Amino acid sequence: MAGSKTRSTYRCSECGWSTARWVGRCGECQAWGSVSEVAVASVGPSSRTSATPVTSAAVPIGQVSAERAVHHRSGVPELDRVLGGGLVPGAAVLLAGEPGVGKSTLLLEVAARTAAARQRTLYVTGEESAAQVRLRADRTGGIHDQLYLAAETDLGAVLTHIEQVRPSTVVIDSVQTISASGVDGVPGGVTQVKEVAQALVRMAKSRDITVVMIGHVTKDGAIAGPRVLEHLVDVVLHFEGDRNSRFRMLRAVKNRFGPVDEVGCFDLGPDGIRTVEDPTGIFVERHHGRVPGTCVAVSMEGRRPLLAEVQGLVTLSPAERPRRTTSGIDGSRLAMILAVLQQHCGIRLHQHDVFASTVGGARLSDPGSDLALAVAIASAHFVSAPPAGVVALGEIGLSGELRRVRDLPQRLAEAARLGFAMAVVPADPGTAQGARRGGSRERKVDGMRVVEVPDVASALVALHLDRRTKHALEVVE
Repeated sequence: MAGSKTRSTYRCSECGWSTARWVGRCGECQAWGSVSEVAVASVGPSSRTSATPVTSAAVPIGQVSAERAVHHRSGVPELDRVLGGGLVPGAAVLLAGEPGVGKSTLLLEVAARTAAARQRTLYVTGEESAAQVRLRADRTGGIHDQLYLAAETDLGAVLTHIEQVRPSTVVIDSVQTISASGVDGVPGGVTQVKEVAQALVRMAKSRDITVVMIGHVTKDGAIAGPRVLEHLVDVVLHFEGDRNSRFRMLRAVKNRFGPVDEVGCFDLGPDGIRTVEDPTGIFVERHHGRVPGTCVAVSMEGRRPLLAEVQGLVTLSPAERPRRTTSGIDGSRLAMILAVLQQHCGIRLHQHDVFASTVGGARLSDPGSDLALAVAIASAHFVSAPPAGVVALGEIGLSGELRRVRDLPQRLAEAARLGFAMAVVPADPGTAQGARRGGSRERKVDGMRVVEVPDVASALVALHLDRRTKHALEVVE
């Protein structure tokens, strides 16, 4: 090209970040030793792009048919819930997750269900042999005549398979293992991943094929490869789960065809992956009697309310610096709640070891779980169980007040549906002064007794977990 010349730049092989000078650490992903020199062609000012023929004429948006972009069911209800109704023809979906979380198992189940609905599906594996995938399909019951399997790592061969099979859905496992001939870089590198993704997206758009790609993640949990990969695709999903638990959660980070606040729940077992439509039983332990140091919280995972049991243990510390140990709970949040309990409720825990945990491997990041954690700790300290069948909802402020949480009606409806008899919630702002003078205010929601309180101290009084309860126990003893 006239007026063009070659210049050098430095690019990160992990994320694609570029800079004019060499640096030892990437300024975007903070990886060490990943920046190397590459040659690029710079275009001179005298060059220009000429007009070319269009592929299709521009028409008013009202005349564009929307029938080709209608969701169709994948056969996995929880995945359809996250996608907003199902898979869309011509869409490119990226599924990312840690190694061993069950990405391949989930998409093999999706491919099998789609094939069972008489829709031709192509599963391309670049990490396993065809025989290995067949063994997993035998174990999970995924053998169907409309499910085609190919083991390829070359992009040209993958596109040829798509031309020959003509499927409605294509699964690529994984995009980092596919390489394009004639393109510099190793498979999984920035240039290769970008070229492979662009070719697959073009194929999906031109032939109305749903392409689902599996993506690897780095040790920090980010999707490996260039950041442009997430911009190229239409949907980005994250598959999460603890190695010590069979429970898995699917979240949408980006979704051009549906919401991004839905969560899908799955159970990964030896015979495959199954949907969990009501995951509350996994995170709540049904006790035969009242147990000190426990309380149930209702957190929101997207639009779905999930009940989780919070447990606390308080013991005298033999060490000079007491321990604060958490599992499934943010340690800084626990420290703040302990400070509020000491300052505003008179519960002195500076000489006690405090342990806080959740049941079933649940992770509570919702601030609405603060009150349940405070109740569990106070119950463990006083060795006094809260009333049976109680849930606690509310965010705790530094002054000890309880703040309203979002989607409170949905949380209360879920607790009432599961048979809980009592809920302690923050008072409405309009009635907070009256509740503060009267201590608490009660109402009924779906047959469940709802107690509105203005602060943490009032919540502990309503649950008989204040210092007077502790004094009464000492008198009895």
